[in-house]
This record gives sequence, structure tokens and C-alpha cells, in this order.
Amino acid sequence: MIAKPIYESLPLTYLIIGGAGIVTAQPIYALAAAVVVYLFGGYIYNQRSANRRTDPKRKRKQGFIPEFLYGQLPFLYILAAGLLTRFYPRDSSTLFSICLVTFGFYLIMRRASFRHHKIPASSFR
Repeated sequence: MIAKPIYESLPLTYLIIGGAGIVTAQPIYALAAAVVVYLFGGYIYNQRSANRRTDPKRKRKQGFIPEFLYGQLPFLYILAAGLLTRFYPRDSSTLFSICLVTFGFYLIMRRASFRHHKIPASSFR
């Protein structure tokens, strides 16, 4: 078993390593590996988030996007911003990348705030 501080920081570590690899990797295979590590970090983050939800499954809203893709959307927005900046570094693409990153972080923060449901305490004591 991995120690809890290491275990809890793994998804963020994968995301940071993948993001750094996307920015700095020169060969195409290194860039592909960085993208895979980044997406794997997003997948682990989503798995932990889903396992820690406290709201009942019957009250969750169903959407038309598959759940896997819906969970990956914030990370895909941030990934698209990084790849756009990497392969097309122009003024307009930089602005568009900033918008994508901001929206991706907004979705992550919004979902994180919705995952902290309070379990109602029983009124019987």
C-alpha cells in the first residue's frame, strides 16, 4: 500500500508531468507519451471524484454525453489549450488558449465544489 500523502497527490503529479512534457517534449513519441500521462492523470482524478461522491445515484442528472467523456472535458480543454499554444503560438491562439484553460479550471473547481455534499445527521439521538 502506498502512503496516503503520495497516494493523494498522484493524479495531480501525473497531470503536472504530462503538462510539462507537452510543453517541453521535442520528439513526437515523447509528446504522445506526455499526452497519455496527462489523460491518465485526468482519468484517475475522475475515478477518485466519482468514488467520493456522497449524493445518491438516483438524484444524479443524466446527460447526453457519455459519463467518461463528460468527466474528461475539463482536462481535454486544458490539453487543447496546451497543444494549441505548442503548435500554433500566435497572439490570437494565446488568447484562445487562456480562455480554454480558464474554462477548464472553472469546470474542475465547480465539480469539486459539488462533490462536497454533507451527509445529513440523524435527528434521533
